[in-house]
Order: sequence, then C-alpha cells, then structure tokens
Amino acid sequence: MAAKKQVVVVGLGRFGSALAQTLFAMGHDVLALDKDERSVQEVSGQVTHAVQVDVTDEQALKDLGVTNFDVAIVGIGTDIQSSVLSTVLLKRLGIPYVIARAANSLHATTLSKVGADKVVFPEQEAGERLAHSLASPNVLDFLSVASDYNISTVVAPKGLVGQTLVDLRLGARHKFAVTVLAIRRGRDLILMPDRSERIRDGDILVVAGKDDQVESLAAAT
Repeated sequence: MAAKKQVVVVGLGRFGSALAQTLFAMGHDVLALDKDERSVQEVSGQVTHAVQVDVTDEQALKDLGVTNFDVAIVGIGTDIQSSVLSTVLLKRLGIPYVIARAANSLHATTLSKVGADKVVFPEQEAGERLAHSLASPNVLDFLSVASDYNISTVVAPKGLVGQTLVDLRLGARHKFAVTVLAIRRGRDLILMPDRSERIRDGDILVVAGKDDQVESLAAAT
C-alpha cells in the first residue's frame, strides 16, 4: 500500500462518500465533512471521522484540524459557490494538495484559478470509460492522456496469441501504432517486455496509443 495519508473529503454525495469510504478501506485516515447531517450519518463508522459542519466556515475547518492534512478532496458537485469557497479555504489553510470536482468547464476553470491542484470530472470520465468498453469489449479500462491518445488495458485478442511483439509490427508506421508498456500474465507483471516476448492466451496488455489504433489492436482476429 502507498504511504498512509491524512485525507479530508468535503461533500458526501455519492462521489464524495464512495471516495471517502474507499480511501479509508485502503488504510488512509479520512475526515469526511458535509453540512447535511444525514449524509454524515451514512458514512459514520466507515471513515476515521465524519463531522457535520459548514464547509465554507474557515474557523470551523481550522477547529477540526484540517491544517494537518496531506490532501483535501472537494466532492461538491451542484453547489458551485460552496465548492469554490471550500477550495479557497482549504488552500488558505495550507493543505498541500487539493483535488476538486467540477460540474462543467467554467466551474473547472474557476477551481483552477482559485488554487485547486487538480480538477476532475467524474461523470465525464465514467462516461468515456463506458463508451470505450461498449465500442471495444476487449478494452477493460483506459486513461485519457490527450484528446485522442490513451493508455488502455486490453485482453489479448485471439489474433495475437502465439505471436511475439516483433511479429505484431507495433509502433509508428507499422500495423498497430501502439506501444506495449506491460503485460499482466496471471499474477505476474512484465514491465517493458522484450520484443521477443510471445503473447499468451489470457494475457492482459497495457498499451499506449491513439484511440483508433488501440481499438484496432483489441479487435485483431
């Protein structure tokens, strides 16, 4: 497990509460905050501490000791004013790394301008993952790196089994313009595999490339 961190999660809607509980299950100390008592009660016992508080009250946040935390995650989605103000206060209180959830592009721009270290669009990212999985069932997951470039995990299609990476003619100007970064084989992970490595049935390939090239590789017969 990565080093244990002190994380404060602000806003306990579906996104924030799931995040808080998952981080706690991973072994991190989690302080979960929301102005709604019911939301706080629903995660109580599944995080380190859950507190009902006005998350836009600087003194209240200070009294809770958030200045001692490593990371803050602002999960507020619809109340943009509270989202922005919470982000400002958490940065002002000295939290080194603040992640904020954005509802739209204007919200994201505002969060970045007031100091958020990272802005996320959970609904958009979930939608993109679903779209990719529907378009190409062999693509298990993907991480968008640029507008049309991603890192994906792909179940090795039957058409690749038995061939080496040399046989597959991978790379720019070749049959599949992708790079194989790793191969997961059962419990083993082969990082930066040698080009003589032969693909086996059941292998999961971690590949980088443009969307269409990844999908072409995943559909190989």
